[in-house]
Parts: sequence; structure tokens; C-alpha cells
Amino acid sequence: MFRTRLVAVACPVLLLSAVACTPATSHDDAKPSDEPTENFSGDKIGEFPLAEAIGRLKVARESRAGYERDKFRLWVDADHDGCDTRKEVLLAEAVVKPHKGKNCRLTGGKWRSAYDGKTLTNARQLDIDHVVPLAEAWDSGASKWTAERRERYANDLDAEHSLIAVSLGSNRSKGDKDPAEWMPPAKDDTCTYATDWVASKLRWKLTADRAEVKALRAVAGGCKNARVTYRPAA
Repeated sequence: MFRTRLVAVACPVLLLSAVACTPATSHDDAKPSDEPTENFSGDKIGEFPLAEAIGRLKVARESRAGYERDKFRLWVDADHDGCDTRKEVLLAEAVVKPHKGKNCRLTGGKWRSAYDGKTLTNARQLDIDHVVPLAEAWDSGASKWTAERRERYANDLDAEHSLIAVSLGSNRSKGDKDPAEWMPPAKDDTCTYATDWVASKLRWKLTADRAEVKALRAVAGGCKNARVTYRPAA
């Protein structure tokens, strides 16, 4: 089941890739202690302080050789309810729910783009962003996956940190960049973005390069209470 990524964060300063911010809700408040927890009854769940979660990323060089966007199939209607992945995200993340008409045609509604803080009232003004972009996933291990697994990654509705509805401008600005090259212009989203990035990489067992890890560690220094929670993908 898809869950929304609404979070309030206080983050007063952003200097280069080092920030000082403390999330007020979501990942940071999940556990009162800094001890990592894992639940092995039923589905495995990992939960760690952000800095420790970053340390769990496997560091490796990246390669974009052979990448083509159409090697990740978008957007599918996995549950056959008439709404494809894009529309499922729009419905889940709407601040004011749109009207769902025939063939899942959406009208009305209101959304907040976390990356830049903009409020949007037209679904056409939004992109569905893969927090870890498709090209970055390819570079980090998806090139070795089957087509079926890449499709599941591209349409991952089972984790709140995988897909997010954001403004066209912020998504185009981000492109295929990792945290060493781009962070959300909205300072109050910095810590949440970092935790979501790490959670998505751990969920899908994707690697990280050295520059990426360095940038994430700089961010983590300003996100003292942030925690990463993820369920490994099947």
C-alpha cells in the first residue's frame, strides 16, 4: 500500500552540502533511542539513525553504460483498478483530493511540492519523481536486474520514500543527479530527502559512490534525530 511522504522539518541554514536541520516528524520520531532495530517476524524491517544507515550503503563505482530510460517500464496499473502508478501517487499525496472520474481521470485537487514548497492545483503541473532516479538506479546496480524487477522499481508503490509528486520545475532541475550534485531548494525538505534517498537505496540494495556518501554524511550532521526506515524489496 502506498503511503504519503508528508513531513514537517525545521532547517534554518544550507551551506553547500552541509546543513543544520532537525526533522520534526516522520523518520526522526520513530524511536526514542539511537539503537538500530530490525523486525524479523514476518517482513524484515530495518530502522537506523541516518548516519548509521549511510554506513550500511555499499560503496562502489558507478557505470551508466547501456542505460536507456525505456528499460524501466512506466507507468503500470499493477492492481488493475484503472489508475496507473502516476495517478495512484497523485491520489495518495493530494492535500485536497482530486475528483476521480471515468478511466481514473483526475480533476481538481491540490498538492504541495516538497522539493520547492510550491502549492499546485493542476495535476499536469506535477511530475512523479523517483527519489533515486532511474539512471542513478541503473548506475548503482539495476543494470544487472531483470526487466521485471526494473518495472517493479519504477512503479514502487509499497514504500513511502520511493515516489513523490513534485513540481515540474524542481523535478527537471534535479534530473538524474545524486545528493552530491543536487539537494532540494526547500531547506525544510533536506533531512527528509536524505533519509528517503538512503531508504530507497537500502530497500533495493543499490550501491553508492564516494562523492554521494560524502554529501550524505555532510547532510546527516545537521539531521541529528533523523532515522531511516525501510523494508527490503522482494
